[in-house]
Amino acid sequence: MQKNKSEQKSDAPCSCGCSEESTVEKEESICQINESEDSCSCDEKEKNVCENDESEDSCGCGCSDDSNEKKDQSQDTCKIEEPYACGCGCSGNFFEEKESLWNRKNLFITVSSAVLLPIGLYLDYFAGQELLSGILFLIIIALSGHELIKKGIMGLLKGNFNMNLLMTIAVLGSFTVGSGAEGAVIIFLFYIAEFLEDYASNRARKSVQSLLKLAPETATIKRDHKNINLNVNDVKVDDIVVIRPGDKIPLDGTIIEGASTVNQAAITGESVPVTKTVGDDVFTATLNEEGYLEVRVTKKSDETVLSKIIRLVRESQGKKSNTETFIEKFAKYYTPSVVLIAAAVAIIPPLVLGQSLDTWIYRALVLLVISCPCAFLLSTPVAMVSGVTSSTRNGVLIKGSRYVEEMKNINTIVFDKTGTLTEGKLEVTDVIPLNNYSKKEVLQIAGPLESKSKHPLAEAIIQHVEESDIGFKGVKDFESITGKGVKGKINGNIFYIGKKSLFKGSLGFPEEITNKLQNEGKAIIIIGNDHHIIGLIGLMDKIRPLSKSTIQGLKERNIKTVMLTGDNEGTAKAVSSKIGIDEYYSGLLPEDKVKIIDKLLDKGEYVAMVGDGVNDAPALARANVGIAMGAAGSDVAIETADIALMQDDISKINYLIDLSRKTMSIVRQNISSALLIQVSLAALAVFGFVSLWVAVTFGDVGLTLAVILNALRIGNKNKNEILYGNIIQSHLSDKMKN
Repeated sequence: MQKNKSEQKSDAPCSCGCSEESTVEKEESICQINESEDSCSCDEKEKNVCENDESEDSCGCGCSDDSNEKKDQSQDTCKIEEPYACGCGCSGNFFEEKESLWNRKNLFITVSSAVLLPIGLYLDYFAGQELLSGILFLIIIALSGHELIKKGIMGLLKGNFNMNLLMTIAVLGSFTVGSGAEGAVIIFLFYIAEFLEDYASNRARKSVQSLLKLAPETATIKRDHKNINLNVNDVKVDDIVVIRPGDKIPLDGTIIEGASTVNQAAITGESVPVTKTVGDDVFTATLNEEGYLEVRVTKKSDETVLSKIIRLVRESQGKKSNTETFIEKFAKYYTPSVVLIAAAVAIIPPLVLGQSLDTWIYRALVLLVISCPCAFLLSTPVAMVSGVTSSTRNGVLIKGSRYVEEMKNINTIVFDKTGTLTEGKLEVTDVIPLNNYSKKEVLQIAGPLESKSKHPLAEAIIQHVEESDIGFKGVKDFESITGKGVKGKINGNIFYIGKKSLFKGSLGFPEEITNKLQNEGKAIIIIGNDHHIIGLIGLMDKIRPLSKSTIQGLKERNIKTVMLTGDNEGTAKAVSSKIGIDEYYSGLLPEDKVKIIDKLLDKGEYVAMVGDGVNDAPALARANVGIAMGAAGSDVAIETADIALMQDDISKINYLIDLSRKTMSIVRQNISSALLIQVSLAALAVFGFVSLWVAVTFGDVGLTLAVILNALRIGNKNKNEILYGNIIQSHLSDKMKN
């Protein structure tokens, strides 16, 4: 059975500072680097680095992907003998080791400072050992604040007035006025705040890493009647991959042999495994649960749906919302303004009013600490990251936090009909026998005739006949009547099946029944013989089971719904009335859909367009937010839409609306609470009612912690979401059983 983790041993895979012999337990098929840790130096002298390639996540030190290739590049000479060795020693456990070291360092600083601080406070306030306590406070500052002070000084030299500078001034100033204890408390608590901030940002990075860990590292390929194991990067398009029960599917492809149930939760968010058989597409990192499969590879490892998701999730972290952009611009002016105000507080009262210089310097320092914009700056990005990460886990790919913000403003959602509100597959809805024929007899004639036809409606009729357990009789003298239908001889009798025009002039034509079916938006197939019409079959594009409840949910959220379709008026009216659409437009070409979007935008409506991402691409691009359905099977959908639903679950639209509103509500809470508390404490600080330790505890660390914890609530499901998810899962399970 294939494993996600494979232990391998390589002897000097690359002469760039890697160890002579290394055993690496690879968790990924690709080398990756965090945004915060951009490179891993293989050798300082040779300047070989493991580079972060956004698109392919490759490990680059001049080494080729090919397993046995030797290459000379400038200073790098890489020789890869082992098939899966990565030339600069970057393996999956590299990050685990680095993160473990990082955690140990933080743990040491936190524990050491936490032990020394109360000792220093005791010596200062109770033992009268000011010199000894001062030394302990300086040690604490050196441990907890060396990075902060370094960044603050560098920022000052570059003219960048950041929050590190505010804290540096506050700490140095506290020692100047004889409050070294409070300076140590400030730096230690700020270090804790920084740790919490790093935790919040690392949560997003780990979401990408967790996606990377889903993909198998190797694939079993069938070549020359033998099964061989290859790194997924070495597998080519059209190779045949063997997938046994319990294996993860290593690459995107199409099943050419076998049948099984596949758990696609990693890609689509579906909680119920999907039955897959010959001709069905499968995706990287999904789990083959029970059957043996042979899959023809359709995409290389760096072109799979999973790799696209990873790339887009990374890109989304760089697309800021309008609120985030405003806050960043505001902070550029905020920090230097605070420094100037604090300077004025420290200087003006002593000079103008002759008051104590130490007192007002102390108050200015308190003002600096309170005004540190940590909580304010974190108020939006942490919430946005939490929202985007949560949506990805639920099978909804949001390409940037600005779309989270824009979804809150949506008051009109436009749906393409086919493939969105409906499944895009015709189904038989009515079988109406006439002239003493039974339903079974009508189907016994329709099935064999349609089995030889290429008409688009034939497939739905054939499927219905098969599901009705009706056998197919032989057809002789089959003939196609161009543009009208077909005819053939069954049991010695001639029968016809086709459009209304084929039976024009027939006696007893059921005009009333056909009009009724047409008004219901159904396509009509008529069956007859040389004497009369023996029956009618009505067909209709199958409405998705969750379409009606989704539309109802949008109405409850005060969102107008519009349907666009290229179908005729009757079909559009029938579908819209069944599911409760507010407005519909029929007989549209792709360019007409764009005009409808423009018309709605001109009215001042905020529009989201939901389509399949292919023929709806122009309308998706024109709307305020474009949402693509079933994006796991469509490269175009993933690339063109602002938001991609990785499965055909239209109910995710309501989830999106709720997620956006919840996220932006928390953003407003964070911003308003941060501003209110900081302004209030600042006003009190000027008049001497707030000490340094109160300022850092409540105005900085406490507020930062509150903002982060509030933002992380976005990823938690409430009772209603859990109940709703259980209902959907139950519905899908029942559907599969049937």
